Amino acid sequence: MDARFLAIEELTEVPAVAVVVDVMRAFTTAAWAFGRGAERIVPAATLDEARELKARHPGWVALKDGPAAPGFDAVNSPALLRTADLAGRTVVQKTTAGTVGVLAVQDAPLVLCASFAVAGATARTLRAHGAEEVTFVVTGERGRAEEDLACAQYVARLAEGPVDPSPYLRRAASSSAAAELAQGVREGAHPEDVALCLEVDRFPFALVARREGPLTVLRPHPAGHPAGA
Repeated sequence: MDARFLAIEELTEVPAVAVVVDVMRAFTTAAWAFGRGAERIVPAATLDEARELKARHPGWVALKDGPAAPGFDAVNSPALLRTADLAGRTVVQKTTAGTVGVLAVQDAPLVLCASFAVAGATARTLRAHGAEEVTFVVTGERGRAEEDLACAQYVARLAEGPVDPSPYLRRAASSSAAAELAQGVREGAHPEDVALCLEVDRFPFALVARREGPLTVLRPHPAGHPAGA
């Protein structure tokens, strides 16, 4: 598999296969939302769009980065979401990096969203798809976020065969994002967020993003099955 690792800003064309990586915390939170029963996740381009979607669909659950705010039901924290009852619900998610990355490649034939929580399922889906060229979108810190790059490289290696996750997890644990979360620098965080973001294969599904009418939508996808558009 020919893997490229690019920042959002470095994307110059629509890739055939894109894996958008946001470990701390967008796609760890998304995985937990599906683990808590959510039916789908709609990434929003802006806070205003998220609020508008919520206003048009009061039964949807809107969440964002940072502290709680009017018009939103939750924040982008896996630990704070892990006890929520989201059975059958649609979640609107707006984050600083992850949702931006998804929307940047939304027209690709196959878009997967990844974190360590769904790394194995992501790799198995890439294998099932027979992906030969994969663009990993490293969303954090303009492509320099160590936790995202480590996860992207781990998934790329794992798609080719077994690999020890330990070195990749150590890199993620020593990242600036992990330090900020652990030190309480980021608002809307929980002390256990870092541990949940470093939990490998917590969930057995991959996160697949597709266009559904005017919206881009994430849904859980069983690992080991092709996931074309």
